[in-house]
Amino acid sequence: MDDLAVAIGLVLVIEGLLWALAPRMGRRLLEAASETPESSLRLAGTLAVAAGVLIVWIARG
Repeated sequence: MDDLAVAIGLVLVIEGLLWALAPRMGRRLLEAASETPESSLRLAGTLAVAAGVLIVWIARG
């Protein structure tokens, strides 16, 4: 359970850095995402999940 809390905290830190350091870029990214086809977003999300699982698997070996 501690690992889950750490992982959620790290996600919040990484997400928060974008909005704290470059809010204008964050808005541009959101606009670009809203114009991107759903199938492309779904593929990118699936690839991100797979990469995350692979990273955790390697790190926790």
